[in-house]
Amino acid sequence: MTIMGAQDIQEAVAATTAALRTVAGRDWTAHAHGLEWTCYDTAVHIGSDFTAYAAQLTGRATDGYVPFEIQADPGTTPDGLIHVIEATGGLLAAVVAATPADVRAWHPYGAAGPDGFAAMGVVEVLLHTHDILRALGVTGWEPPAHLCDGVLDRLFPHSPRTDDPWQTLLWATGRTELPGLPRLTTWRWHSDPVRGERLVLCEVAPRSATDLHTTGSGGFAWAGNGPGDGTRFAAGMVAKAFDSGTYRPGWGTYAIVRTSDRRAIGGIGFHAAPDADGRAEIGYDLVESARGDGYATEALRALADWAFTHPHVTVLTATVDLGNAPSHGVLTRAGFTATGTTDAHTTYELRRVTTTSRP
Repeated sequence: MTIMGAQDIQEAVAATTAALRTVAGRDWTAHAHGLEWTCYDTAVHIGSDFTAYAAQLTGRATDGYVPFEIQADPGTTPDGLIHVIEATGGLLAAVVAATPADVRAWHPYGAAGPDGFAAMGVVEVLLHTHDILRALGVTGWEPPAHLCDGVLDRLFPHSPRTDDPWQTLLWATGRTELPGLPRLTTWRWHSDPVRGERLVLCEVAPRSATDLHTTGSGGFAWAGNGPGDGTRFAAGMVAKAFDSGTYRPGWGTYAIVRTSDRRAIGGIGFHAAPDADGRAEIGYDLVESARGDGYATEALRALADWAFTHPHVTVLTATVDLGNAPSHGVLTRAGFTATGTTDAHTTYELRRVTTTSRP
């Protein structure tokens, strides 16, 4: 995984502000390309994001954004807004450089450390500079390729590998299409994906889940004939939970993404958040072409390890049809133990490993 830092923010700010200065004399009241904001408002948004991300890290925020906003003084010119981007970008860079690597702060797309917020700052300024430039008649602008590669690896591990990282980043954020891949109608980045040896598990957000439940891709490039019916059904459970107010981030469905080609090969996740006793049920589904290579076992181990980082989780359960021999094997290899059988199903459990100290 790419580690991004202060120098990446500084380079991104330098590249984008140089480009924005070439259009500082144009009408920034025009709507930014593809956005409801004006170019003026989009520039303020960049500065606001930089400041908010810095505050998340310095404030060690754990349950939401630090409650404040910034705005430009009335009458601020485009040149002044570019200065705001430079100043606030410098603020985020300084905070990232000073924050220990093990610090984690809240973001709606997953808790992140300084490298995650650095990547988020870079992607925000790159994309919104593109949006402003396009609206003001500039086409063909491209940021440094290695910055695009960095944020794709850090925040978009599900994006396909191509020879053009900038176009891939535009595809991953719903701004263009790629050969064989239509323009996305729903997308997100992943600040803190669950990583295995050959896989990365990317949580499916509620809006993406609604898309995935029907006929959409959920923002992923799928292998074979994916996604499977089980994955679509699980995504529908996420959408239903969100609509009913019972959805809890982290305790829904994840896309299983193969890192070798960045293709989604299945889904895995929880039927619901852990109950009062700390029990949570888990399920999984792979596309047919990805079966038999140990991916389901690896994904299950990775997600179980993630679940047990939460102290209130005591046991994970799974229910399997009696005749589904491959799934029985997956659970057994992942360390689950059969605890009961009916005429149709076998129930498995994996309990938290506890240690006791001697007096």
